Amino acid sequence: MSDKQTFFSQEALSRIIEMAWEDRTPFEAIEYNYGINESAVIKLMRAQVKPRSFRLWRKRVTNRYTKHVSKRSPDVIRGYCPTQYKNR
Repeated sequence: MSDKQTFFSQEALSRIIEMAWEDRTPFEAIEYNYGINESAVIKLMRAQVKPRSFRLWRKRVTNRYTKHVSKRSPDVIRGYCPTQYKNR
């Protein structure tokens, strides 16, 4: 994704896309878990989702304070709901 091409398993790719779609999961969480920064996530989304879906996603996440740790309220200490992953 960056200078060197990064390849992900189908499962990892699916999870990255899922995290990118989630409004409250910051790009920093994706970088921490998968080693790709915001611009790489944008490139990945552009390549993996339909053009209209990409445009809708891009419009929604641009300048969204919950997608960037530095713009978040200091009261938010995690990127997901504690019940999000129950019984998987």
